[in-house]
Amino acid sequence: MMRQAGRYLPEYRELRADYSFRSAISTPEVATEISLQPWHRFHPDGIVLYSDILTVLEPLGLSYRIESGVGPVIDEPPMGPDDFCHRPNAVAEELAYVGDILDRLRVEVADAAALIGFVGGPFTVAAYAVEGQPSRSFMSVRRLLHTDPTAFAEMLSVIADALVELAILQVEHGADVIQLFDTHAGLLSREDYATFILPVQRRILAAIDVPTIIFARNMSGRLDQLAATGANVIGLDWTVEMASARAELGDRSVQGNLDPAVLFADPATVAERTRAIIDAAGNTGHILNLGHGVDKNTPVAGVEAFFNAVKDIDRGH
Repeated sequence: MMRQAGRYLPEYRELRADYSFRSAISTPEVATEISLQPWHRFHPDGIVLYSDILTVLEPLGLSYRIESGVGPVIDEPPMGPDDFCHRPNAVAEELAYVGDILDRLRVEVADAAALIGFVGGPFTVAAYAVEGQPSRSFMSVRRLLHTDPTAFAEMLSVIADALVELAILQVEHGADVIQLFDTHAGLLSREDYATFILPVQRRILAAIDVPTIIFARNMSGRLDQLAATGANVIGLDWTVEMASARAELGDRSVQGNLDPAVLFADPATVAERTRAIIDAAGNTGHILNLGHGVDKNTPVAGVEAFFNAVKDIDRGH
């Protein structure tokens, strides 16, 4: 479940009262405990590394902070590729705590669950960096694409190098699968996505030696572009009709795609809507997930109903 560990859990809020977000994700014993909280409650098939897509900015020479009610803020946004400082081995050195968390998780769960690692997508990381804070339109990075396409492409390449290193670090420390979250890449036109984003995503995913998942929002009608990335699994947001996606993608596995808002409904409705997605996806090649991150105000009962709906299905094996 996207944002599987997080603010909807009372035990998470209790633990986080003593730590800032940045300190929580970079303190291995804390991040390990948070990663395991939903597993202890719901026993899903996979444990999602508790981290953030913007950790990669640290070895790129950028500092960021999390402002309550705003999100990630970068005080000195980069204007081009020269504003990044990517040293060899900087990712392994500065983000060593990510590997430590995965090592601890493997000891805790052994082979009882898959370990799910992730990195941000090149456009989404660039968008947050250049904009300096969350945005609906990310106009600053889109403006850069059109005013200086060479600088934009070079920036993506620098970010991609660091993302590859981070993904490999996670695999070396036991991640069974890596998900690439290029959440905001759907803001670009089909042409710009194909020209600037798709080749970089393909390069990142090709460098990863475990199964991969790609996710981007607002890609309805453009699933062929996600499939062209070479990812093993295509993540679907909740605006995509599951049966249509399966027909379009053929044998390609998919992940998704319950609307996170459904979890606010009564448990019977949550179960009904969850089963409908499972039925539409068919018996093979489907990883059930939300179509985006779980909201912080989601009732725990809704999350529990989501997991129970899957466990109650008899596949005959």
